[in-house]
Amino acid sequence: MLPLVETDEEWDAVVPDESVMRPGAEALCARLGVGGLPLERFAEGSVPVYAVGDAHVLKLFPAASAADGLVEERVLDRLRGALPIPTPELRAAGAYVNGWRYVLMSRLPGEGLAPAWPRVPQPDRERIAHDCGEALAALHALDPEPLADALGPGDWSAFLARQQAGAVARQRGRGLPEAWSEQIPDFLATAPLPRAPRRALLHTEFMREHLLTDPADGWRLTGLFDFEPAMIGDPAYDLVAVGLFTTRADPHLLGHLLRGYGRDVDPRLLMAYTLLHVYSNLPWYLRELKPSAGTLDALAEEWFGVV
Repeated sequence: MLPLVETDEEWDAVVPDESVMRPGAEALCARLGVGGLPLERFAEGSVPVYAVGDAHVLKLFPAASAADGLVEERVLDRLRGALPIPTPELRAAGAYVNGWRYVLMSRLPGEGLAPAWPRVPQPDRERIAHDCGEALAALHALDPEPLADALGPGDWSAFLARQQAGAVARQRGRGLPEAWSEQIPDFLATAPLPRAPRRALLHTEFMREHLLTDPADGWRLTGLFDFEPAMIGDPAYDLVAVGLFTTRADPHLLGHLLRGYGRDVDPRLLMAYTLLHVYSNLPWYLRELKPSAGTLDALAEEWFGVV
């Protein structure tokens, strides 16, 4: 049986420990009718995720993140066949023991786009970017209201106010130099942030690490996964992860993606959402992307401008 996990200390002691996790996962698989199949834990992911044979994936959520399990369950059910990129099909979901939740889903075919990217020819990268834009447009066109009881943040204006109030302290706490952090208040004060935007279903982490591709089929995208951080809010919020981790500050690729998406977006808005994102870590982004810009305004153009 899996023990109760409610604190960071319990998480660190239990979640990485396969001598604890694996027997619990095996028992659950037997209960779900997929016992006896090979069980292999994926190295990636903040919560335990297992390949169950060739056809299934089991994702486990301890009590501390049980709400995320409910989000994943509800979003996968809503997305069934709705996007031009396949998403996992929900097989079963629910409560397990000691506050744990589970989601059993279909296993998508293909190779991770992030590790495959260096081998992808430029024309295929451009097509992939365009296809990503079309998939995001389809996601954002769905009515999010059936999910409003499970997905936050609720009042978008209040969410932005909370994020804005803590933006400087959050980035300083992650090691942002003062030359950058002192620019944040004025930049956010003048950014074109909509207080009551059109509400859309957001992935929030739409990036290469959550996409699959088939190199034998012209690098066709074969899967989009990991919906536990999904939210409802301004569609532009979803383009932060896109610009930083899918097109990675490449204005040519972002241009292809936005043409597939069907709209242009103000780079200053995306830079503002970069600072306000729930997972924002500007020092890390600066280390990863190594921009030449020295101001937030210039950084907005360098990371989110298009050609």
